[in-house]
Amino acid sequence: MASPTAGVHGISNQFVSDYAAADPVTATMMGVPGHDERLTDFSADAVDARAELARRALAAVSAAEPADKSEADAKAVFLERVGVDVDLHDADEQLGALNVIASPVQMLREVFDHMPTATADDWAAISRRLAAVPAAVASLRSGLTEAAARGKVAALRQVTKIADQCDTWAGRSGQSYFAGLVAAAPEDGALRADLDARATDASAAFGGLADFLRADLAAKAPAKDAVGADVYRLWSRYFIGSRLDLAEAYEWGWAEFTRVETEMKRVAGRIKPGATLAEAAAALDTDARYLVRGKDGLQSWMQRLSDKALRDLRDVHFELPDELMRLECRIAPPGGGVGAYYSGPNPDFSRPGRMWWSVPADKEEFSTWREVTTVYHEGVPGHHLQVATAVYQADKLNDFQRLLCWVSGHGEGWALYAERLMRELGYLEDDGDLLGMLDAHLFRAARVIVDIGMHLELEIPRGTGFHEGERWTPELGLEFMLTRTITEPSHVYDEIDRYLGWPGQAPSYKLGERLWLAARDDARARHGDAFDLKRFHRDALEMGAMGLDTLRERLGEL
Repeated sequence: MASPTAGVHGISNQFVSDYAAADPVTATMMGVPGHDERLTDFSADAVDARAELARRALAAVSAAEPADKSEADAKAVFLERVGVDVDLHDADEQLGALNVIASPVQMLREVFDHMPTATADDWAAISRRLAAVPAAVASLRSGLTEAAARGKVAALRQVTKIADQCDTWAGRSGQSYFAGLVAAAPEDGALRADLDARATDASAAFGGLADFLRADLAAKAPAKDAVGADVYRLWSRYFIGSRLDLAEAYEWGWAEFTRVETEMKRVAGRIKPGATLAEAAAALDTDARYLVRGKDGLQSWMQRLSDKALRDLRDVHFELPDELMRLECRIAPPGGGVGAYYSGPNPDFSRPGRMWWSVPADKEEFSTWREVTTVYHEGVPGHHLQVATAVYQADKLNDFQRLLCWVSGHGEGWALYAERLMRELGYLEDDGDLLGMLDAHLFRAARVIVDIGMHLELEIPRGTGFHEGERWTPELGLEFMLTRTITEPSHVYDEIDRYLGWPGQAPSYKLGERLWLAARDDARARHGDAFDLKRFHRDALEMGAMGLDTLRERLGEL
C-alpha cells in the first residue's frame, strides 16, 4: 500500500493495483491485465482481507494533502466511495451477499464474457480460469456458510432464484453456459480436450452450488424480503452517494410518477384515440414498423441504431475520440435477468464498450418501440459515452476514478438524463418511440415508490388509486408494476426480484436524473446566454463517477 507521501493519485493507483490482485474477477471487469487465469476467493478470510486493504487505503488518502484541485476532487471521491464500502463490510453486508443480478454468483459466470478469444493463448487462459471454477465456487459456499453462522442470509426469494440461475448455467435444462463457451474454441487437440473437461467440471460446480443453495442455505433463509430502514439507508448511501431523505424521495416518486403518467396518456391518445396505455402498447406491439424477428435481428437492429447515434452526435453535441466510436452490441447468454446492461472498455480500448441484451430464451419477436430509448441509455449518449469518457481521461483521472469507481446514482442518473436529452435533440419524435421512452421513465419513477415502499413497508397514500391505505408488500409491488406501467411482464417479474435483493439501487435512476437536470438548470441560470450545453456535458463527464453529494458540489462549479 502506498504511503500518504505518494499523493492522492498515487495511493489511488496503488489501491487499484492491489485490489485487482486480491479480486481477479473485478480486475478482468476493469480490464486490468495480469489476473485473467485466476478467480476471486469469496471466503470470509478473503473478504476480510479485501476490506482491510480498503481500510488502509482510506487512512492513507485521508492523511494525504492534495497537491492540486484534481487531487482534492479525487480525495473527496475516494473517501466517500471507499468509506461506504468499509461501512458495508463492518455491518456484515458483504460476506454472503446474494441477489439475482449482481452478486458473486453472477460475477463468477459473467467474467468469462469479458475474456478475449482471438488466439490459442486466449483460450489457454480461459482453460486455466475454468480449472479454477470449482475452488472459487467452494470458497463462495464457505463464505455463505460463515455468513449464515453469523445470522446473515439473503431472503429465500434470492436463494431460490439464484439456484435456478445456477441450474441454467450448469446445463440442467439445455446446454451449459460453459459448454457453449468452449464450443467456439479451435479444434486443437490437447487444448480443446482441456477446455471440454474443465467446462464439464465448471458446470458440475454450478450444479453443486444450486443444490447447496436449495438443500442447505434455503432452510436458513428468511421468508421476509423487506430489509428495514437501517439496512436500507446504508445500501441507499452505497448506490446513491448521499444520505437520502427517504420520506421526501417516496413523496417525490409519487409526484414524478403522476407527471409522467399524465403525459403518457396524451401520447397514447395520439397513437390510438381513446386508448388506455395498455391498449396503445398492444397496438404498437402488433405494428410491423416496430417488429424485428429473431435474436440476430434484434442484435443487428440495436447495432445499427447505436452506430447511427455515434455518428450523429459526434462533434455536434459531444466530443467523441476515435476510441469511443466502437461499441459492440451483443445478446447476453441465457440464465440472467431480462434486460439490457453495459460493460465498459479496458484501459487501452482493445476490448470495446459493449451493450448486452438479455432476453427470454424462447422469445423470437421483439418490439423496438420500447427499446429505442434503451439503446440511447446503454450506449450513446448514455453509459458508453459516460464510462468510456472517464476511461479515456488517463491524463486527468487516477485509476480508481477511471476504472473502479461506479455509483448508480451518478451513472444511471446520467443514462436516464441521456434518454431525455435525446428527446430534446429530436430523436424521439415518433409517438411509438416516445411512448417507449416515457414508459421507461414511468417505470423508473415507479421504482422509487415500490423499492422504498416495499423495503420500509410504507403505507400507500390516499389519492393514488392503488390499494390506498394498505402497506406495501412484494405482491402489491408486482401488481403495481404490472398494472400501472406498460413494461413487458417478463421484465416486470425479474425486476421485482431484483429490487428485493438489491435495496436502494432501483431509485438511483430517477434520483440521479433529478440531480443532473437541476445542475444543468443551475448552470444555465448562472451563465445566461454564455451557457454552452456541449461544454457542460464534456466537463461533467470528464470528472468521472462520484456520489451524488460530491457531484452536486462539483457541478455547481461548472
